[in-house]
Amino acid sequence: MKKIFTIVAMFATLSFSACSDFLEEDARGQQNLDNYFQSEADAEDFLTGCYNAITYHGWWQIENFWILTDMCTDDYWMGNTTQDQSGYLSLAHYQGVGQSNGTISNFWQYRYKGILRCNIAIERIPQANILDETKKARLVAEAKFLRAYFYFELVKNFGGVPVVDGFLLPEEVAGITRSTTEEVYQLIEQDLKDAASVLPQRSKYSANDMGRATRGAALGLLGKAQLYQGKFADAKTTLNTVITEGEYRLMDDFGKVWNIDYENNEESLFEVQNRYDDVYDLGGSMSIVSGNRSGGDQDGWAWGLPTANLENAFIEAGDYERLQWTIIKNGAQEIAGEPDFATLVEKQGNQNGDGSYAVDPAKHKSARINRKLYIPLAKRPEHYDQPKVPLNHIILRYGDVLLMYAEACNETGDDAAARTYLNLIRQRAHLADVTASGSALRDAIRAERRLELACEGHRLYDLRRWKNDSGKALICDIMGPNGSFVRWNTNEATADPYEWENQYESSDKGATFQENRDLLFPIPLYEITISNGTIVQNPGWN
Repeated sequence: MKKIFTIVAMFATLSFSACSDFLEEDARGQQNLDNYFQSEADAEDFLTGCYNAITYHGWWQIENFWILTDMCTDDYWMGNTTQDQSGYLSLAHYQGVGQSNGTISNFWQYRYKGILRCNIAIERIPQANILDETKKARLVAEAKFLRAYFYFELVKNFGGVPVVDGFLLPEEVAGITRSTTEEVYQLIEQDLKDAASVLPQRSKYSANDMGRATRGAALGLLGKAQLYQGKFADAKTTLNTVITEGEYRLMDDFGKVWNIDYENNEESLFEVQNRYDDVYDLGGSMSIVSGNRSGGDQDGWAWGLPTANLENAFIEAGDYERLQWTIIKNGAQEIAGEPDFATLVEKQGNQNGDGSYAVDPAKHKSARINRKLYIPLAKRPEHYDQPKVPLNHIILRYGDVLLMYAEACNETGDDAAARTYLNLIRQRAHLADVTASGSALRDAIRAERRLELACEGHRLYDLRRWKNDSGKALICDIMGPNGSFVRWNTNEATADPYEWENQYESSDKGATFQENRDLLFPIPLYEITISNGTIVQNPGWN
């Protein structure tokens, strides 16, 4: 859709006054909400602002938080060991003092700003002078999809949050309280059902509209929301609809999934549209924020680096295909999909002295970086900087859908179907079919999700929602003083040499995890303060 970029600069240039008697006449040259939505173009421009709210095309509003969530798992370290880590440390290392964490606060604030935009779109677009009623309904459905996505991002991180489903003035939200988790999900499900009933399939959109929400995206997100609630039968039905409607397929090569040459590919249900623009900063930031600090004149910030524990999971599974497209390690003699490897090493100044790729172990906790966010040298823009990176960011893809469907099938006793769709994923990775059933199949699906979706922002939510055989959240087996990840990293016999040597980020990450506190993030303290206590904190956070 012309790659959904910022056309609407939110309402810094619009008046939010809803009082018709405040002035007898609108100020000349200004617009307010009562006169803004005059045409189809007005409605589309405003909706573009709703899409822009997915990331705001900056690193600190949303993308910074996305990186943080993987830092809270066994897949990522904070990574950068040359700069102050306090912005991540309190939450990534489970210190229990994250209520004033800026990353959390920004995420909360900007998700609600996105919700505000969507609420206005849902209320006001129906009043616009759009003769094509089908087009008008579609624009409202897109806004409902985005509102559901924003609320899903909030509920899976904070639990029940205040639900605001209209454009309200400050006095109308005074004294607002948190809705229950169930109530938030009820709004999410209804918005997504409404959207799916109206939105076109991906194949019905023109090339200029690529990136808009589709029926498949709405159903895929609905199935995920149902799965996260443990509504396995509902999730199975919804996700099966995505599969049987035939709009998507797995890419034949895993290396094409996160690839700047294959954006909006047939596996993608929904992704953030980024492009290089040196003036307007319309690209992404994550490739820079998580990039290599040893990059010479193509430097990154090294926040959010893959762990040796994750690499070991690939090796134990014999999964070298996805490993090469997920992790780049210090001393690599090649990088998958990088034809200019020798030039890249030369630009680094041949730091290792042997023609290998350098990820300086003194600067990077794990001496590893994320290949999925890596941009080949020839594809980098002239000014390779945040927020100008043109790599799209995938939010939902078909590989995720198939594994969610396999999980829902296994949870409802349909192991034959679960194996079928699990093995579709494994076959692309050149791995043998799984023949297990029951809990062994459940564990195989869980292991597959880690490998298939590594470093894509799903791991924390899987570990929080999955239960072990004792009924506890699976993350309790991984984090905590006796957690497998903590024990693995604090024992020199099993720890990775790079990670053991570099203790500027402590290897005991997760040792202070507490089950009664750390299954949700804290509500930002300022929200509790300005609500005069009507918004209450999550348990365990002081």
